[in-house]
Amino acid sequence: MSLSVLSVLPTPTRALRPETLKRPETFQHARVSSHRVKVSRKLSVRVHARGPYEGPGVAPSRNVLGGDLQCCCAEVRDTGIGTGFFRDGFCSTGPTDEGRHTVCIECTTEFLSFCTAVGNDLSTAIPQYEFPGLMSGDQWCLCAQRFAQALQYGQAPKVYLRSTHEGTLKYVDLEDLKAHAIDLEEAEAEVARLDALRASLRASICETPVDSPEE
Repeated sequence: MSLSVLSVLPTPTRALRPETLKRPETFQHARVSSHRVKVSRKLSVRVHARGPYEGPGVAPSRNVLGGDLQCCCAEVRDTGIGTGFFRDGFCSTGPTDEGRHTVCIECTTEFLSFCTAVGNDLSTAIPQYEFPGLMSGDQWCLCAQRFAQALQYGQAPKVYLRSTHEGTLKYVDLEDLKAHAIDLEEAEAEVARLDALRASLRASICETPVDSPEE
């Protein structure tokens, strides 16, 4: 589908735009690896490397493969800004993340043009929301519904499965994500590793002797 056709498509009634983000109050005092720090642009890169945001209502982050969620992008082009709703570099989510920013993508010029055509400009920076404006090659946590929309029109970007939150599967099938995966080989190796661990655990449980009751 050409962008000239996309340009006349109606904007979704509930547009998931960067400027509509409702940042959680707890973001200003995010708990990272059991240390409370006041998050600032100066500290962001050092903080992001420690792990995903932890807070009320935020479950331990898992990826679509069932493993630990990997970092998507701790800093976009030396801006000091990490991706993710919590700007922690991870596509983690929680109750305050209404847009579900859970899909780790790699931007292309074509995808950014598509977003602009459907009323979701991701190329323009919005400093007040720590949004750097995206360029081709940038990695970013995209809203799951936006990815589903792009998929519908044949404009879906490439994704990193190991950095895509499991919550994405409520909107997009795993097979569709795999079809656009950059890290498919590494992801399949991760699945094989997890399967081996599960098999080993089941075997150890079955081999555990059961004590006979005393007579």
